[in-house]
Amino acid sequence: MKLNVGDKAPVIKAEDQFGKTINLADFEGSKVILYFYPKDNTPGCTAEACNLRDNYQLLLEKGYKIIGISADSAASHQKFTEKHQLPFPLIPDTDKEIVKAYGVWGKKKFMGREYDGINRMTFMISEEGKILKIFDKVDTKNHADQILAAV
Repeated sequence: MKLNVGDKAPVIKAEDQFGKTINLADFEGSKVILYFYPKDNTPGCTAEACNLRDNYQLLLEKGYKIIGISADSAASHQKFTEKHQLPFPLIPDTDKEIVKAYGVWGKKKFMGREYDGINRMTFMISEEGKILKIFDKVDTKNHADQILAAV
């Protein structure tokens, strides 16, 4: 499934790393930065999460809430959150329902090997739940700048 700007964001109702229910519908009235990343504690994913953490207050001031999603377990997300003091929820999508609904699960290549996995992407979602922007070329070290430049 390929989502486009203007599409209604697929429903998300799942528990975050601490067991709190995250329902995308509860964010109506706020803009949401929904970012998908391959794996906790890898260099690119850590750089992206820490860049969003370092710019968290500024993004909040601009009206954005942040949610991260990967296929890692809740326990992995808890360790990742604690190690890097991440102030936003991370959803463990171990059954890959959400990543497939957003079209971020697919073929990847690394060192000549092809495999299925999460493609790093971010969706900017409007107050009404529509997709405003899709980032498919994420600059992990400067992702907040990319987001703010698109506002």
